Amino acid sequence: MSNELPQDKFMLLSVVNTKLRDQYSDLDALCDDIGADRDEIIQSLASIGYSYDKSLNRFC
Repeated sequence: MSNELPQDKFMLLSVVNTKLRDQYSDLDALCDDIGADRDEIIQSLASIGYSYDKSLNRFC
């Protein structure tokens, strides 16, 4: 995971959703820009019951 992202899963959810809302058109753009592993983010947030909804551009 990128150094820009927190390790705590609930903080990660908040940061990623905020970045998706304010700065990025989709999860791929966010990951490419900050050098984060897309699958790692998806798996981490899935472990607390969240999945990425491309149509909403957020984890819910």
